[in-house]
Amino acid sequence: MNLPNKLTLMRVFLIPFFLLFIYLDIPFHFLIALVIFAAASITDALDGKIARKRNLVTNFGKFLDPLADKVLVIAALAVFVELKEVNMGAVPLIIISAREFMVSGLRLLAANSGVVVAAGMWGKLKTAFTMVTIIAVLLWLSICGDMDINVSSAIADAVNNIAIPVLVWISTALTIISGGIYLKGYWHLIDADK
Repeated sequence: MNLPNKLTLMRVFLIPFFLLFIYLDIPFHFLIALVIFAAASITDALDGKIARKRNLVTNFGKFLDPLADKVLVIAALAVFVELKEVNMGAVPLIIISAREFMVSGLRLLAANSGVVVAAGMWGKLKTAFTMVTIIAVLLWLSICGDMDINVSSAIADAVNNIAIPVLVWISTALTIISGGIYLKGYWHLIDADK
């Protein structure tokens, strides 16, 4: 197994540990979850670059890399919906999940037609911004929950009710835009008569 695939597998294996530490009631559990998520995000940035640079692109990587990204991001957002400390409704999670299913379906149709759907600029931007958003939320949870830093109620309200929702909705908007671009680019593969 080559290095990019090992990095992708590492990201997959980090997901349960990320979830474990989010829920564990131990000191600095949000900070540990943040470090795990950040490490997983770094593997996402590295595996594709290494694979392309060293000509190590494999079918295994093409399959597992986008799947690992989707599971990592959806797991984090689902946890945020559940946590009372984060002011995020379920709608962004539903939109982001629907887009991921749609793009996966398009990729499957494309593969059946012998076409490879590569990640475009908007898809990469969406992934990067969403991961930065998740890291920012985890940092906020760590500051307030783990470190028990005394933050004024005005700052806490601004972060919880403005900053976090704005970041999440920007991620959601980028998700919609990138999904629309994929759909437009590969619409010809969807034939209602077949």
